[in-house]
Amino acid sequence: MRLLKVATCNLNQWSMDFDYNLNNIKDSIAKAKEAGAVIRLGPELEITGYGCEDHFLELDTVTHSWECLKEILVGDWTDGILCSIGMPVIKGSARYNCQVLCMNRKIIMIRPKMRLAEGDNSMEPRWFKPWKQKDQLVDYQLPIEITEATSQKSVPFGYGYIQFLDTSVAAEVCKELFTPFPPHDDLALNGVEVFMNASASIHQVGKALDFRFRALIGVTRSLGGVYMYSNQRGCDGGRLYYDGCSCVLVNGEVVSLGSQFSLKDVEVVVSQVDLDAVAAKRGSLSIFRQEASGETRVPSIAAPYKLCQPFNLQRPISSPMKISPYSPEEELALGPACWLWDYLRRSEASGFLLPLSGGAGSSSVAAIVGSMCQLVVKEIANGDEQVKADAVRIGCYTNGQFPTDSKEFAKRIFYTVFMGSENSSESTRRRAKVLADEVGSWHLDVSIDIVVSALLSVIQALIGKQTLNKVDGGSDVENRGLRNIQARIRMVLALTLASVLPWVHKKSGFHLVLSSSNMDKELSGQLTKYGCSSADINPIGSVNKQDIQAFLRWAATNLGYSSLADIDAALPTLDDPERGTIEELSAYGKWRKNFRCGPVSMFKNLCHQWGSTLTPAEVANKVKKFFECYSLNRHKMTVLTPFYHAQSYSPDDNRCDLRQFLYNKRWSYQFRKIDEIVQDLDGDKVGITQSSN
Repeated sequence: MRLLKVATCNLNQWSMDFDYNLNNIKDSIAKAKEAGAVIRLGPELEITGYGCEDHFLELDTVTHSWECLKEILVGDWTDGILCSIGMPVIKGSARYNCQVLCMNRKIIMIRPKMRLAEGDNSMEPRWFKPWKQKDQLVDYQLPIEITEATSQKSVPFGYGYIQFLDTSVAAEVCKELFTPFPPHDDLALNGVEVFMNASASIHQVGKALDFRFRALIGVTRSLGGVYMYSNQRGCDGGRLYYDGCSCVLVNGEVVSLGSQFSLKDVEVVVSQVDLDAVAAKRGSLSIFRQEASGETRVPSIAAPYKLCQPFNLQRPISSPMKISPYSPEEELALGPACWLWDYLRRSEASGFLLPLSGGAGSSSVAAIVGSMCQLVVKEIANGDEQVKADAVRIGCYTNGQFPTDSKEFAKRIFYTVFMGSENSSESTRRRAKVLADEVGSWHLDVSIDIVVSALLSVIQALIGKQTLNKVDGGSDVENRGLRNIQARIRMVLALTLASVLPWVHKKSGFHLVLSSSNMDKELSGQLTKYGCSSADINPIGSVNKQDIQAFLRWAATNLGYSSLADIDAALPTLDDPERGTIEELSAYGKWRKNFRCGPVSMFKNLCHQWGSTLTPAEVANKVKKFFECYSLNRHKMTVLTPFYHAQSYSPDDNRCDLRQFLYNKRWSYQFRKIDEIVQDLDGDKVGITQSSN
């Protein structure tokens, strides 16, 4: 029996904060060594943080990475343990996304990534080059400061594996796991028993189980082996949240698993595995009997070290465990809440301010902030000193006090403001106040009528005419000019209050204003440009209305905010007759973004999807109306508040929806094609009817 103890990590890295990232790396190595592990795997690009984006093009970023690696190598961090550390490396004139494999104060090899992530939220080819040479390892000339520290002039660079005296180990970087013809196939056939995958995988609802674990389980079940998976966790400075789930699998079974949503900066997952179980499984697989000695040979490096320990009852083997995935509603409660906490503590803000209307969107955001406060109190109770220190600073606690109650903590860091007008109902005002009390926010009730009236007076004085809303007898021109005034006044008031309220309460800093516009509103243009949807950040910007309503029902019970059930019940429909039902808006979003459909192909697909209830002509009208609204309002996407990415069909102009913002809303060619198809379909129906008669 060959027993091997391995450690993989969830690390909450922050892009370009080298001191912070290096401390987390050291902490994780120390925890791994303390547990007796002989392999330690960290997440992709952990020294820099994955989200550096165009900072990767700066020479300083690569230089600082080598400086940090040197600090690890000159200490005792890698003594007796193989450490896989992610960082950018320049070879020749190209930058590579690399895993640097180190042990006993030496670099054993550098493994560049071969399959880069591209599309939506990933643009690695903008900064890195994929490694293409699979038949050999080449020499890499080390920087002079690394040579002076390690006495190594060069190290192997490329695709290969490390052959230890008692096992073989290889790296596979993030997306390479999921691509056709993945490296692990050839590596396994060449005898590699331990795979290390360093990843920076972002959270999307349902992704962990449906995508990530299915792939991990499938690989190790079909080929056998020990698969170590490490992931970043947290907000590293942008719109994305990395959701951890670091784990170890053996022969298709998960034997250890880290948390998916947590406020911990460093989490180390340790497993003791039996490599003889891998050998036994492979011995029973025909693919290894038939192809293991085939033509595909992968280069290797000999390392004169033993990693395994012999059988010992004091070294229990990690047992298979069952995965219990979160529900989509739980993911929406936890993922955005963790993202908000990282953003809050790293921005040096002193809290949040939310315009709370009593509607579904703003109420769900209030509940997410409440969830964040509950997580903070829970982590402090569990002994997390970093969360405690951040909460004490942000909440302005003194004399050794710290948060022990989520509502009390919310009162210190969370303002909610109901900004009513003569058009607001008492029921929405009441619902906002009840929810604020349940969450614990510092709640204000403000009327904006006097500000609206003053602004209208100024406009009347300037143009010499009184302007009226359409409901009061005004024209379409007047209505367009007036309808967004209230929303823009609310935006100005919210941003101003976020600046001055901390000062009023003798707190330092400022509050971040939260937006509550959702994905369906953004796609269909149901928001005011530079209105109350404008803010600092938005936790629900890529969540559709259906999921928001489901979240409200779940949170009413599971977060303890019972008024959310009343808010959901008070919204019998969120449909817009001009733009479509909430189900239709979600369908438009997915066909447009995920399946990359233009008007004609979307029409054809929706004819199949909705054919049992709608005629082709009715589907055509709906598709045309959507694209008209989308075109008219596309310009609003250029100024969307940065938001949390929870779904794959986000309309975020700055990240994953790179389309022009000036359209011919008539779509004359495409709409004409749709009309021709409808006519053909109608003609076919007439022909069928006549022949049947």
